[in-house]
Amino acid sequence: MTASDELRLLPWSGPEGKPCFLSTDDRGGYLSRLADNIEAVQLRTAAELLDRAAEILDDNHAGRGDVRRLAQELTGALQDVLRVASSRGHLLAVSESQDL
Repeated sequence: MTASDELRLLPWSGPEGKPCFLSTDDRGGYLSRLADNIEAVQLRTAAELLDRAAEILDDNHAGRGDVRRLAQELTGALQDVLRVASSRGHLLAVSESQDL
């Protein structure tokens, strides 16, 4: 079992939007692989949304509704990407401290 400061932040929320954490030494375990796959999907989705955002913002005929929907989608994608960055940043810090 991992130490309490080595919990992995998972890419989904629990009840009431609270963060979920995984405590395991097995980075190849089912939940670890599931989290890796979901993070990969979230990052790909954010990249695709960024491309679409550039198209919408370059379109002089895009309406307020289009821009509002874009802002909502970008907000959700940014939340996902920040969660991934936080989780991976923590994992990197733990990994580096174990290498010392």
